[in-house]
Amino acid sequence: MQAIDAIEVGGLLRPGKRVWVAGSSNEPRALVEGLRQACERDPAIAEGVTFLQFPFPGMNRFDFSSLSAATRMDAFFLTRELREGHASGRVQYVPMHMRHVYDYLARGLDVAFIQCTRDASGVLRAGPNVDFHAAALGGAKVVVAELNTALPAPAGAPPIDEAAIDYLVTSANGPMTLPPAEPDEVARTIGAHVASLIHDGDCIQTGIGAIPAAILAALSDKNDLGMHGGLLDDGGRALIDAGVVNGAAKSHMQGAHVTGMLVGSADLFAWAAARADVFLVGADVTHESRTIALIDNFVSVNSAVEVDLDGQVNAEVVAGRQIAGVGGAVDFMRAARMSRGGRSIVAMTATAARGKVSRIVPRAGIVTALRTDVDIVVTEYGIARLHGASQAARAEALIAIAHPDFRVDLRRAWRTGLS
Repeated sequence: MQAIDAIEVGGLLRPGKRVWVAGSSNEPRALVEGLRQACERDPAIAEGVTFLQFPFPGMNRFDFSSLSAATRMDAFFLTRELREGHASGRVQYVPMHMRHVYDYLARGLDVAFIQCTRDASGVLRAGPNVDFHAAALGGAKVVVAELNTALPAPAGAPPIDEAAIDYLVTSANGPMTLPPAEPDEVARTIGAHVASLIHDGDCIQTGIGAIPAAILAALSDKNDLGMHGGLLDDGGRALIDAGVVNGAAKSHMQGAHVTGMLVGSADLFAWAAARADVFLVGADVTHESRTIALIDNFVSVNSAVEVDLDGQVNAEVVAGRQIAGVGGAVDFMRAARMSRGGRSIVAMTATAARGKVSRIVPRAGIVTALRTDVDIVVTEYGIARLHGASQAARAEALIAIAHPDFRVDLRRAWRTGLS
């Protein structure tokens, strides 16, 4: 393991190289900044290089294709900061479920940029996002690690064999935080609807944002919930601290809170440093259907851009424009079907664009999840139970939870589609 300065990482690049950069709350910011400075001095450093990342909205803001005119980026999710590069063709969106991204990266990379830290005993551990950590560590020919000395080491993060690291850059950046979402009245109504579908002893998976925050806040009267999902935020932490989530009823990994990443406040990271029952594991575990099938009563809760009258879900395209990605939602939806007592829920507001656009639509702009992947759809207007319902019954249930201003047109579109 050779210690280098961050600006020296540019010397490791060559045309044709594929470079993975860890994302979400574990992005190695000193490495990214050193690379940016190196390319500012000499853009040719990054020419012909393709960077790969699974960026997290609101956190990973750097467009690696901006390093030079001949630099490219493959993104497994699109964020606002990547839209210009995507429109120009420098950024390529790669549609792939999170579970499959893990295997894709494990098959081989030239260079991997990761972040790590040391726990109180001096053990080198991965930082607070390990979705693809093991895949990149094992699949890269060269591993460059940023040792962030100001980052609390999650007690449940995997240790790293120091022999696996080729180059080490030291920083003191601390954790990358994300402010909590503030649910409004509509989000709280949706949260209450979803909470009514979750029973004592269920194991839950949620996302990030105002609606997931409202759902978690509405679960305070539940008992013995479990947690297994892609992320753990401050709302999940509060339920663990309150004893609502204790994992006591989990039929697999009982008592363990399983996640791929920590996303939230600085307090969350400090808390996780003392919680050995919070396990950070890769997408080959969090999103693996064979693992989730071992968990009874697994409830997956995800969001959508729109749901059509057949129950098909679009979670990534608005007006023909790619704004997000496939992500891990479909992994969880299908895994929930394999769980005994499992349920797949899509929760969203009934409208977008300040009420001008219905999220319940006659036909989805693109299909992220099939109509067979979703059991229940929830808006502020109620709950549509789709599993086991006929095609006509599904359409009627979805129209009933659309905004009242759009129901007549939706019913007319449904009838026209039948003729």
